[in-house]
Amino acid sequence: MELWLNRIFSDGAKRSFGHGWLSGVLSIVLGILAGLSVLALRFPRWLTLPELRELYPLEYVRLAIDAGIWASLALAGLSMVLRKRKRLGLTGLAMAAIAMALGGGDAPLGPNEGDDIYLVLDWFVLGVLTTAGLFVPLEKAFPLRRGQGAFRTGWLTDTQYFFASHVLAQVMSVVVLAPAVALGAVLAVSSAQALVQGLPWAVQFVLAVLVADLAQYGVHRVFHAVPFLWRFHKVHHSVEAMDWLAGSRLHLFDVIVTRGLVLLALLVAGFAQSVVYAYLALVSFHAVFIHANFAPRLRWLERWVAMPRFHHWHHGVEPEARDVNFAVHLPMIDRWFGTYHMPEGRWPSGYGIAGERAPVGWARQLVWPFARNP
Repeated sequence: MELWLNRIFSDGAKRSFGHGWLSGVLSIVLGILAGLSVLALRFPRWLTLPELRELYPLEYVRLAIDAGIWASLALAGLSMVLRKRKRLGLTGLAMAAIAMALGGGDAPLGPNEGDDIYLVLDWFVLGVLTTAGLFVPLEKAFPLRRGQGAFRTGWLTDTQYFFASHVLAQVMSVVVLAPAVALGAVLAVSSAQALVQGLPWAVQFVLAVLVADLAQYGVHRVFHAVPFLWRFHKVHHSVEAMDWLAGSRLHLFDVIVTRGLVLLALLVAGFAQSVVYAYLALVSFHAVFIHANFAPRLRWLERWVAMPRFHHWHHGVEPEARDVNFAVHLPMIDRWFGTYHMPEGRWPSGYGIAGERAPVGWARQLVWPFARNP
């Protein structure tokens, strides 16, 4: 499937500006997002996040869907004019046509109450618009590896992970949030929580980042040290090209255990709910940032805040990169525990697991840790 899609997206012609490649790809993406948005509009109780349903300004949502369809059509037409081969433009036209056939922005709003089980399609659309909208231009403007491109090896697998992590948000809330809240209530010490909650909001937030990263460091290091847990965590390390999508490749078991224990640490500490939410927003951005194909030149900041080079060394294929840089936000934690590794002026030569390659696809990687010799 990935090879077939790559033939559509590359089609052997130039990808530079003015040759219709960018407009063609954008037309496809916008067409797909518009179609998914129409489905969410028609079936909100099955395909949208309940907490967001009442917040959407419906009039503007419909305008945005129509704008996406018309932009997809226009970009597809531009691609067909500029490009000798018409695959991209025709595919973009097909995606826009499907969105229009489903009703576009005029599609009727379906019932939004009555189902306790749902998929979060709207969260996926918002995730693509915000995350890709920010990091793709950033990687284009300041790339680490210029020749890598958006459709590098493994991009479809990582897109499946990105899709699953957003669409299955309800599953995540059940298996991560509920146990953490229940266990946090048992382990909490009310006097200590009252002390924490009496601190100014900004101080709480800084402490929350520290507490969460200490918990993350400990859990992360255990996943590397225990062979049974490494079976699951090496799925994340199997990525061989780093970019904004690479951080999405996480086995479901890894996600449940790591996020659950980090959230538990925050709840036991007693941070205000708004502080916890603010931290979750930070980590959702920062986890993407440190995997990006992005080479910022801010060495003065690298010592204090995890930057891409810090985490790229954690994924490095070289022997010197083994079991280093476990923290997500604060490199000083690795300095405290002797796992800090930042060779001056160097990046890893490559990524992945030396001598081993993961199977292709989200479903195959989901069962990979259970294989006899994974």
